[in-house]
Amino acid sequence: MKDSLTAAEARRIALAAQGFAQPRPTVAGTRQLNLAMARMATLQIDSVNVYARSHYMPLFSRLGPYDTSALDRLLFAGRAPYVESWAHVASFIPAADWALFRFRMDDMRAKYGTKPDGWFQANRETVDWVRSELAERGPLRPAEIERDANKAARGPWWDWDAVKNALEYLWLFGEVAIAGRRGFERRYGLAEHVLPADVLAAPVPRDTAIRELIARAARAHGVGTASDLADYWRLKDRRAVMAAIRELQDSGVLRPVTVHGWESAGRPAKAWVHQDAVLPRRVDAAAILTPFDPVVWFRDRAQRLFDFEYRIEIYTPGPQRRFGYYSLPVLIGDDIVGRVDLKADRGSSTLLVQSAWWEHGRPADAASRLADEVCAAARWQGLEAISVSRWGNATDDLADALPEARRHEARAAEPVSPAPDEPDPVLSAAARG
Repeated sequence: MKDSLTAAEARRIALAAQGFAQPRPTVAGTRQLNLAMARMATLQIDSVNVYARSHYMPLFSRLGPYDTSALDRLLFAGRAPYVESWAHVASFIPAADWALFRFRMDDMRAKYGTKPDGWFQANRETVDWVRSELAERGPLRPAEIERDANKAARGPWWDWDAVKNALEYLWLFGEVAIAGRRGFERRYGLAEHVLPADVLAAPVPRDTAIRELIARAARAHGVGTASDLADYWRLKDRRAVMAAIRELQDSGVLRPVTVHGWESAGRPAKAWVHQDAVLPRRVDAAAILTPFDPVVWFRDRAQRLFDFEYRIEIYTPGPQRRFGYYSLPVLIGDDIVGRVDLKADRGSSTLLVQSAWWEHGRPADAASRLADEVCAAARWQGLEAISVSRWGNATDDLADALPEARRHEARAAEPVSPAPDEPDPVLSAAARG
């Protein structure tokens, strides 16, 4: 690997590390899902479901249409090989990696679980009762705990939000693990009822865990700055991150590299390339990405790699949105050249392209290749028709490339905010911390 890279070379390394330099498989089964998961190392969860749940999307982007029930079996079955963790925020990770995040669980407990005037200590009666329910009955959905509490006439202290928060705190502290979901509702169980005993019995020291996580981030990114590598796991301790990078550089796992155009405070930014990274001569991908794809989830990196500025607009009032409620980045070749706002209208079995926009530098065949991806997106979701709105500078090009598509006017504004899957008091505090 060279000591100095152009911005285009860095893009190709990054996309290859994420699996976009190879053709999609003819059949995407369990083996291909596991290989894609291994490349990413984690899969972020998000509750918005306008087109498809976000955790399904990165596999579609890399593999094309696949059977989501196969992924469900990997993620949600009893003793599944993956488990939910506060990794890159709420994410799926290999169950075997649970101990790598023990230091974070301990930090969460120290921050939220020990203050005498904090929520956790103030609600110990609720916490202890919830813990005992899980110990006695095994993994439960919150609704099952609620029914049990109502039958037992718990008394005036009973507060449904407090019980849900107790479950979430216990999950953040590592006492509880997610034993699967029904629909998108979690089942909570004591960690020893969900995870293999050898995983729980092998704690990883903080410094060792951070070093391993930085190494995995570097492998998943191919090339990145310290901020890129830290963000992959939302590591806040800059000193620990830099110490891990130095150790990995000394051992040959990471090599320092200069990327032309990557600057910090007017000087070339320090960057590192992983020992396993490859620099393809060419990357010719075509994919629609979720905003929570590792390729773009760190907005600073997306701007450096692709000169692509992204903001989620679900919380922006409709008239003030620039690109759409939940626009999805469009990857063509080795660059992000547009964005589309997709919505699955199940009632009419139609994929609605609510808006479509071009970025700079799109190739001549961008419209036809995006049309192919939109058709694949409709087929993957079992939708029979496509309708393209008239909002956005790419909609006419896309409609021309989809001769069977209908047209509709720009949609009415979506609700300003979606119904959250997670309880705000706990997870929003953890996100800030």
